[in-house]
Amino acid sequence: MRIRVDYSTIYEYAREASDVLQLLRVQPAAHDGQHVVHWRIDTDVNGHLRRNEDAYGNITHMFYPDGPVKRLALHVAGEVDTLESHGVITGSHEPLPALIFLRQTDLTQPDDALKAFARQLDTGDALATCHRLTSALYDQMVFDPDVTHAHSDAAHAFAIRAGVCQDYAHIFLSVTRTLGIPARYVSGHLVRHDGLITQPAAHAWVEVLIPDLGWVAFDPTNGMCATQAYLRVAVGLDYREAAPVRGARRGGGAETMAVAVTTQASVDHPGLSELGDADTSRDQRQEQQQTQA
Repeated sequence: MRIRVDYSTIYEYAREASDVLQLLRVQPAAHDGQHVVHWRIDTDVNGHLRRNEDAYGNITHMFYPDGPVKRLALHVAGEVDTLESHGVITGSHEPLPALIFLRQTDLTQPDDALKAFARQLDTGDALATCHRLTSALYDQMVFDPDVTHAHSDAAHAFAIRAGVCQDYAHIFLSVTRTLGIPARYVSGHLVRHDGLITQPAAHAWVEVLIPDLGWVAFDPTNGMCATQAYLRVAVGLDYREAAPVRGARRGGGAETMAVAVTTQASVDHPGLSELGDADTSRDQRQEQQQTQA
C-alpha cells in the first residue's frame, strides 16, 4: 500500500515569541515493511532545520527560526510504501538493548489495580498475553477525548476505563512491563477504513518483543495487530519520547495551535478489512504546545 501523509501544525502567539525551538519527530525511517518514497518538511519562516537521530533511532529535526515570530507553520508531506507483515517488525534500526523497554515511566507506572489486571491476563506466553490484553482493552475501555489530557497516566485512564489512543497505549505498556515483557510506544499514522481522511492528530499503538518473532505491533484502540495500513514514525518509552512535535519559547503570551493530519492510500486498496478505525485525540495536540522558558 502506498500511504500519502500531509501534516500541518500552526502556532500563533499574542506577542512575538523569541528563542523558539522545535523538536520534530515526524519523518519515518525505513524497515522491511516500510519504504519511504519521498518526505519533505517545510516552514513558513526563515530558520535552520537540522536533521539528527535520537537514542531510539528515530529521525529527528531541530528547527530554529532566525528571529522572533508571532506565527509559525510547520508542514510535512510524503509518501511511504508499506507491506503486510501481520504486525511483525523486521529490519528496523535498533540502537538500544531490548531490556531498556522494561522501564516504567511516570506515564506508565502501575498502581495496585493495574498490577492485579496484569496478573489476571497473564497466560505465561507473551504472544497470547498480548493478544488477550489487546482484546481486553478494546472491550473494556471507552474512547473519550474529553476525560484525559496530555499528562494523564495509565493508572488514571485505567481507573476511569476511558481515554484516547495515547491512554490505551500507556495502559498496555504498564501491563506488559509489569509482566516482564519489553514494550514500547509508537507514534505514526493509520489509513482508516471508514473514509475519514483528515484527523486532528496522529495515531498511537505499541510494539512488544515476542520470543521467536521479534517486535510485534499491537493496536489496543482498534483491537488488532498493525497491518500495512499503519505507518510507523517514532518509538519511545512513552508518549513524551515519541511525540511528533515538542518545543520551547521565550515570551509570546497566549498561544493557539491548529493541527491537521491527512492520511490516505494513494490508490484504492481492496483489503479494507485490514484498515483501522484510528481514534485520535486532542492529547497529542496538547502535548505539542510549547512550554514558556
